[in-house]
Amino acid sequence: MSVVGILGMTHDKEMQKKYNFQLSLLEELIAEFQPDVICGEVHPSSWELYLSTGEPFGILGETQNEYPDLIFPLCKKKGITFVPVNWFEEDVFEEGPFDRYAAKTKSKLEKELQSWNDKKLSTWNEGNIPFNSFEYDAITNEMYNWLHSVNPDVQNIVWNARHNIMATRVKKAAKKYPNNRILCIHGADHNYWYYQSLKDEEGIELVYPLK
Repeated sequence: MSVVGILGMTHDKEMQKKYNFQLSLLEELIAEFQPDVICGEVHPSSWELYLSTGEPFGILGETQNEYPDLIFPLCKKKGITFVPVNWFEEDVFEEGPFDRYAAKTKSKLEKELQSWNDKKLSTWNEGNIPFNSFEYDAITNEMYNWLHSVNPDVQNIVWNARHNIMATRVKKAAKKYPNNRILCIHGADHNYWYYQSLKDEEGIELVYPLK
């Protein structure tokens, strides 16, 4: 039985300060969980690029700062196995969710998305760890369902297909490293999908929130 923990965070440094989730807290939570394996929101090709050249920010510059600033060196120092689980195809990630709409409609949709984000962030401290609560997840789920209704073609690629692949890679890691402690670290908006995908998976004892 693999113990799999879910830990979501914000990537933005200003938001990390504003919402009390700086890298010092991330390091503390990793130490408390004591993972043998970290499944990170890093593309496999970006991980290979980092290993071969030291380039820390990925094939598209997409790898978030917390990885080279903390997670990569911590894994090396502590002997933690790092498994990259992110997915994207470079040539189909260019269209935004509202790009197909005329300017007036696009502006209206952008304002509505901001309203969803404000509602989501209003729950940032519902749990013991910022952004890690079922209250935050419920609104996040609703927001992405709304985005899917606005543009299913884009959302099916950038969110649904992506998550199915990411969750599959976590499940494969749990099978590859049985009886290990595996910590999934990613943007907090992914928490609800990870939870739904992993909570009934055979061979996995899921821990969420971490505390």
